[in-house]
Amino acid sequence: MNDGTHNTNEALIRIHNLNKSYTRGGQIIPVLEGVDLEVRSGEFIALMGPSGSGKSTLLNLIAGIDKPTSGSIEIGGVNIATLSEGELADWRAANVGFIFQFYNLMPVLTAFENIELPLLLTRLTRAQRKEHVEAALNMVSLTDRMDHYPNELSGGQQQRVAIARALVTDPTLIVADEPTGDLDRVTAGEVLDLMEELHAELGKTIIMVTHDPKAASRAKRLIHLEKGELVPDDGAAIAQH
Repeated sequence: MNDGTHNTNEALIRIHNLNKSYTRGGQIIPVLEGVDLEVRSGEFIALMGPSGSGKSTLLNLIAGIDKPTSGSIEIGGVNIATLSEGELADWRAANVGFIFQFYNLMPVLTAFENIELPLLLTRLTRAQRKEHVEAALNMVSLTDRMDHYPNELSGGQQQRVAIARALVTDPTLIVADEPTGDLDRVTAGEVLDLMEELHAELGKTIIMVTHDPKAASRAKRLIHLEKGELVPDDGAAIAQH
């Protein structure tokens, strides 16, 4: 259950009239149109939709990786759509943990060093960084693999390293883009168990893009995108486990 430090009735994310388009060869291609969305603190949301529906674009906008064409994205009271590139980079480092389909680990770094990377942007001392990394490794049950390189780890272990890296800064928000897409079903289940634990025990706000209904069923709310627009919610909340 939630640890009580998060008010789950409070909107952490408020998105209003969000639009995103790209220009290719002089042609404007709309990807998201007029998106309105609220996400409460401590929610675990699955974002689904067909290929090309704008799922990853929306996730990248929420995570501050990309900037909208127009509209507002307010997260924790900050409209990140108005931040400069430098301000956005600082905001991401302080507030967002990223989990990707293909792990995005540095092959020349050990599991410990990969997890430590986001902390190098902070003012923590080496001893404090070590303490944070060891806590994150313990959370994903990989303490015995901390000195292994990515090519010495299984896919599931690499994804757990990636989850530990996402957690190590204690972010406000965790964004996951197809986090089980490269894993077999058993390993995917273990990773999803861990994400459920982060939500239930640590009260983390998680937004997960997935095409897998079994992965989506682990979330507490399901949001569908179709052709750049949110499909009206027909009570698609997922039953609590």
